[in-house]
Amino acid sequence: MIRFGPSLSVGIALVGAVAAAQAQSVLNIYSARHYQTDEALYENFTKQTGIKINRLDGKEEELVERIKNEGASSPADVLITVDAARLEIAEKAGLFQPHGSKVIEERVPATLRTPTWVAFSTRARVMVYNKAAVDGNFVQTYEDLANPRLKGQICVRSGSHPYNLSLGAAVIAHDGEAKAEEWAKGVVANFARAPKGGDTDQLKAVAAGECGVAISNSYYLARLMRSTKPDEQEVVKKLTVVWPNQKTWGTHVNVSGAGVVKTAPNKAAAVKFLEYLASDEAQAYFADGNNEWPVVKTAKVKNPALEALGNFKPDQLPIGQLAATTVQAQKVFDRAGWR
Repeated sequence: MIRFGPSLSVGIALVGAVAAAQAQSVLNIYSARHYQTDEALYENFTKQTGIKINRLDGKEEELVERIKNEGASSPADVLITVDAARLEIAEKAGLFQPHGSKVIEERVPATLRTPTWVAFSTRARVMVYNKAAVDGNFVQTYEDLANPRLKGQICVRSGSHPYNLSLGAAVIAHDGEAKAEEWAKGVVANFARAPKGGDTDQLKAVAAGECGVAISNSYYLARLMRSTKPDEQEVVKKLTVVWPNQKTWGTHVNVSGAGVVKTAPNKAAAVKFLEYLASDEAQAYFADGNNEWPVVKTAKVKNPALEALGNFKPDQLPIGQLAATTVQAQKVFDRAGWR
């Protein structure tokens, strides 16, 4: 048997400690969140911690499949994506592990996290109408969108898009599946045209008179509000925003979020990154950079568009419950013909 002297034993221990430290000085992020303004987030994290970030950008479905195919050898430490529906897909695929962070539990409201993934910004699903074409009294709730008096007036993106699936899940949670399907059929009957394009396209269609009402995530509207382009300023002038369901269950809110990958080779760095995203400093980036609301109450927001939009009553449905109902929402939309 070979026995090491004290000095050699210490040397081996030091080598091991250095190797462990080096491993934790790198963080591999797979991100489906493609906003240029987020670059400052990553740079600041590295400045604060010394942890280098390697980032792979891609579409949600591609990144989920890649992690699944890579298996135990996946280099991914953190998966970032937008919308609870997409986070739920990764959760059901078994890609996340519990973060176990008390910092996150203390700073992020329980309704905006699960044991395995965490929301770090929110966005509302608002309604916008052209007051020259529609009486604002007719569009105060999501349920109003199914009223026949809005026939030929609604523009919206695909029913298979996660933004709408999450809204559908909220309607199911509050009104029940039967009423949600009746609602979806009414919305389809009121389409001005077949669903196409993104939320910005819907906003521009309302301004152009192609339809009278649209559903959009709030940050798309805020982005137009902050634009210096004359044509986009003209679009905003023709739009009126509605916070739906203020007298009932509140306006539907969704999230951007992240989770620690189950096979993360750098878990400690991954958890540190999620904790950083919940810091006041990082939270301010989401508000100022991409017109989203922070999830942490102490974060200060200096965004003129968000200030102009004002306060509203958000839906308090736990985001994890919402995510779990999106498959059901897809079936409801399919039966209703919302393609």
